[in-house]
Order: sequence, then C-alpha cells, then structure tokens
Amino acid sequence: MTRISRRALLAAPFVLGARRVLAASPVLRIGDQRGGAQPLMEAAGVLKDLPYRLEWSQFAGAPMLLEALNADAIDAGSIGDAPFVSGVASAISMRAVSVTQADGAVTSLVVPRNSPIHTVADLRGRSIATLRGQTGHFLVLAALDRAGMKPTDVHFVFIAPSEAKAALAAGSVDAWATWGPYIALATVQDGAREIVNGRDLMSGQSYMVASNAAISARRAPLADFLHRLRLAHDWGLANPQTQAQVWAQQMGFPVAVGQVVIDTAKTRTVAIDDHVVAAQQRVADFFYKAHVVPQAQVVAGYFDRSFNGAVFAA
Repeated sequence: MTRISRRALLAAPFVLGARRVLAASPVLRIGDQRGGAQPLMEAAGVLKDLPYRLEWSQFAGAPMLLEALNADAIDAGSIGDAPFVSGVASAISMRAVSVTQADGAVTSLVVPRNSPIHTVADLRGRSIATLRGQTGHFLVLAALDRAGMKPTDVHFVFIAPSEAKAALAAGSVDAWATWGPYIALATVQDGAREIVNGRDLMSGQSYMVASNAAISARRAPLADFLHRLRLAHDWGLANPQTQAQVWAQQMGFPVAVGQVVIDTAKTRTVAIDDHVVAAQQRVADFFYKAHVVPQAQVVAGYFDRSFNGAVFAA
C-alpha cells in the first residue's frame, strides 16, 4: 500500500478547494490579433487580481475573429471599422461595447522606392494588393473616389499581408494597401514610399465587439475587462517607447518598426456616442456605394453604450 504523508492529507482539501474555486470562476474568452490587446495589457500590468479567468485566442485577422465570435468560440474581440461593416452585413449577433480612436494615417498605400507611381491618379491600370473588405481596401476605394476615379480603374489582388509584402518586393503587384505594422515594415525595412494614407479618409475607429450572449451572461467580467483595457491604452499613451518595445517583441519586428506604428496610431479610448456611430455609418454607406456589401446597412443597433460608465470609471 502506498504511504501518503500526513502533510499531503492535510493539504489535499485546500488543493481541491482551490481547484473548485478556479473551476467555478467566470470565464471571459477574448479574441485578439498579433500586437493587439494582450501584450499591451500585460505590459501595462492591468491584468492582476482578475475576479474571473481570462482566456486569449489569437487570430490572423478580423474575418477569422468574427467567424469565431459568430460560432460562440469567443465572447469578445477587437476589429476595425471596415470589418465591422462586414460583421453587420453578415448579421452577426454582436455589439460594439468600447471604442478606440487612432490616427487614420496608420492605414496606408505604398509602392516600391523606385516606382513611377507618385499620385493616386498614377494608380490607374495598376495592381494593388490588399484584403477584401478590410481597412486597406477601404482606403484605396476612398482615395480613388476622392480622385474622381472608379474601383474598376485599378486591379485589386486580394491576398494576405505576408504574401502582399513578398509580391510588392518581387514586382508582382504595383502597390500595397494595409495597416500599421505591415506598412511600417515595408517603409522601414524595404524603403517603400507612401502614396496616400487614411488620415483624412478613414474614421480611425476600432471596436471591442462582444456577442449578445456574452453581454447578457458575462456582463460583469466584460465590463471589468473593458475598464482594464482603457487603462492599458492610457498607459500606452504615457509610455510610447516601452509600448513600442513590447509590441515589437510580440510581433517579432524591429523596435524601429514598432516605434513608427505606436507614434503614428496614438490610440486612445473614446466613449460610444452619436459622433462614433455617425462615423461608422459613413463607412457602411461608402462600402455599399462601392458594392463591397450587397445591401445598405444601418449600424446604430450594433452599438451598446451601456458600458461607457464602466470603461471610464475612476
């Protein structure tokens, strides 16, 4: 017969009790993208003493995150204004529960250093790599519209960022439109030139979206998480160099790239209000006008303002 020490017998109830408490704790499942909320919150030190268990899932992009949200694989996750339109068009059961505002210049269209392209008009007849329905796609469509051009004046090549970077370097495409980290990588490492950015063309808004089920069943942990996320963004604004180092380490990019991304974005948390909703409605209207989504969308019902108080609590 195996001997069990008296100390082990005395400790067993406490261990089992701790396991029961852990098992009984609420669980909040958050979807994230590389360089997103998780490394920022960890670096800011805002994830201590959580009254619930936090489970992170990493996604390659917003479309995959939205699929997971729709399948009830996660409770909430962060997406940009363009993917938000896709989520609404797909009737995903979700609401935006908090908002961050960044400089629209974080999304940009670049060309190789020696390219003959110098203006948006020079893009006529050229191939542009981007992701369909994402921020880069929106930027190109908006830039063409402002220049009096049509979407058919260019040739879109819808490929992932990793493939697009290689295609641009190889000359397989003439230009590349995407967001922060990939643009910074192309300009810092490869010397790519910017033709246009989204500063005056895009809302710069991103959202933490939560499923309706999570809003109902996990309101308390969700509200607490959103508050901690706001504190993390405040910390990032106050500590841009440290944030850039953490971001670069998590992404596997040079710190110089991280510094460009952080300095350009200047991401801050804002309250969900009429201005936020109106800005998102303009994005939805433009995507419908450009035939990216098949039907006109009304986005107001996809915002939940009830978390504003928790987000900005002292």
